[in-house]
Amino acid sequence: MHPVGFGKRHMVCHCLLIETPSSGLVLVDSGFGRVDFEDPTRRLPKAFSRMVRPDRDPGQAAIARVEALGFSARDVRHIVLTHLDLDHAGGLVDFPDARVHVHALEHEIAMQRTHGKVSGLAKHRYVPAMWAHDPTFSTYSDAGSSLFGFEAVRDLHGLPPEILLIPLHGHSRGHSAVAVQSDAGWLVHAGDAYFDQGEVHSPKRKCPALLRAFQSIVEFDRKARLGNQTRLRELAQAHPEVAIFSAHDPRELPAG
Repeated sequence: MHPVGFGKRHMVCHCLLIETPSSGLVLVDSGFGRVDFEDPTRRLPKAFSRMVRPDRDPGQAAIARVEALGFSARDVRHIVLTHLDLDHAGGLVDFPDARVHVHALEHEIAMQRTHGKVSGLAKHRYVPAMWAHDPTFSTYSDAGSSLFGFEAVRDLHGLPPEILLIPLHGHSRGHSAVAVQSDAGWLVHAGDAYFDQGEVHSPKRKCPALLRAFQSIVEFDRKARLGNQTRLRELAQAHPEVAIFSAHDPRELPAG
């Protein structure tokens, strides 16, 4: 994970690194790329950089964390993305040989941005330079099996069945969560389905006003986003053994 600022609030971008027996290393989300830490003005929109104020330490990039563990970029054979927003897809370029797994709707609108066929918010949230190295994409629809009452895509190309994509649209067009069954139980990386732990890990939704406003500004589908938050909150209450965490709340997944 790496820190960013949002107003006066400290935030992170949680990335998971998974060792698998047959598929090598799998990265869940890629955060900002090394270049974005070295020079935020090179790829990140100026307004975004001013608002978020990303840390200028390249050692916070996912690739730096992977190398610190004694691995190389080539060891990361797969990247599973919650979505293609710039703060989640920036690190793709640091792992040029990895296959990238993402929901088909998210991939479609990002590629439309690449070809200049979108406007408004989509024009700012997707940065084509982040996939200009032409990675191999595997895309998925909503059809799949079921996990805790959610539709889930279990058969990700080249990945074990313990790693699943759960469509949770709303924040972006094809936003999804990523579920991982580990020896310690289930982890659910909920991406940007929520931003503050109070939205899911409280009986009723609680969120600071600034984050609530930001989520409303950048949402693709408000009804779907809030509906999925409700479903995650119900899951958290019914199955406290499932570790659900968002991408940006530093109080969650503290060992990350």
